[in-house]
Amino acid sequence: MNPTESLFSPITLGNLELPNRIAMAPMTRGFSPNNVPSDLTVEYYRRRAAGGVGLIITEGTCVGHKAASGYPNIPMIAGDEALAGWKKVVDAVHAEGGKIAPQLWHVGGIRRPGIKPGGDLPGYSPSGMAVPGKITGHAMTKEDIDDVIGAFVQAAVDAKSIGFDAIEIHGAHGYLIDQFFWEGTNQRDDEYGGDLAQRSRFAIELISEIRTAVGPDFPIILRWSQWKQQDYTARLATTPEALEAFLTPLSDAGVDIFHCSARRFWEPEFEGSDINLAGWVKKLTGKPTITVGSVGLNADFLPEDGSADFRAAEPASLDNLIKRLDNNEFDLVAVGRALIANPEWANKIRDDQADSLTAYSKKFLGELV
Repeated sequence: MNPTESLFSPITLGNLELPNRIAMAPMTRGFSPNNVPSDLTVEYYRRRAAGGVGLIITEGTCVGHKAASGYPNIPMIAGDEALAGWKKVVDAVHAEGGKIAPQLWHVGGIRRPGIKPGGDLPGYSPSGMAVPGKITGHAMTKEDIDDVIGAFVQAAVDAKSIGFDAIEIHGAHGYLIDQFFWEGTNQRDDEYGGDLAQRSRFAIELISEIRTAVGPDFPIILRWSQWKQQDYTARLATTPEALEAFLTPLSDAGVDIFHCSARRFWEPEFEGSDINLAGWVKKLTGKPTITVGSVGLNADFLPEDGSADFRAAEPASLDNLIKRLDNNEFDLVAVGRALIANPEWANKIRDDQADSLTAYSKKFLGELV
């Protein structure tokens, strides 16, 4: 038996039929002039589909809210021109036999004025904060909340209409939805603030309205994280019981698949168990999960001190990953930087050609190949 055979076994998750367990993790690239996916973007995703990835999750693509974007040249999923660009991406991926989901994104409080679109608008967030204790932007009104939810719903409907196979909602890493989850940045005294259950209300309403709009069978993925880019030690749930209480309403609202972001997939989530975050989420919700975090590489993305010196990483053994997959700890495996350096990563692993893989270095962040 090929030791990676389970990684290449097909799986059906609701209406999502995948040829293998490999997903491409969403990774911000910034190669979309005027916020429109280009022909280079089309080729970038096509190559990963041709290289054997079962499910591509795109880079974060901003919904059509006036303050959704926080970085230059980030694609939107709003407006005729951007949607036409994404339709080319979808068609190219499908032509190679792959499946694809856009990651729907609103950066929230981290936005700085001057980023297009949005011009001089500040960051929009639950309490005007991107990090705890420092008000730098606009505290969202109830009307703002309704507008943002409407923008996510429209993005989901548009994604379905142009042929995407699923959507992923970005609820991780200190961006808008996570800013509502996180007590440090959500100090509201209305129905969207308070304990974690109340702070989850924004996400629950957003997911529920998307589910109503796209129907019961269109797959919804939620990416979420315990850690934040501003605080690697942050934890929304410190016990399995707290995690179950947090996840159950999100699952009931319409999440089909949980994408459980971790910096290192092999790390256990709670003391007394070797199970990682994706494993616990699957155990507690019964829903399929995606694991992620330095898959196929020997170093994570950022150093412990949080500096932006993106470190290089060499190819690493998949033995631990395969063992966990064989034990049904999770269902899909998201590969990130290894796929930036190696568009044919999946096929090379399948064909026992791991020795030919290229190491990852930060130079690849400046390329779209």
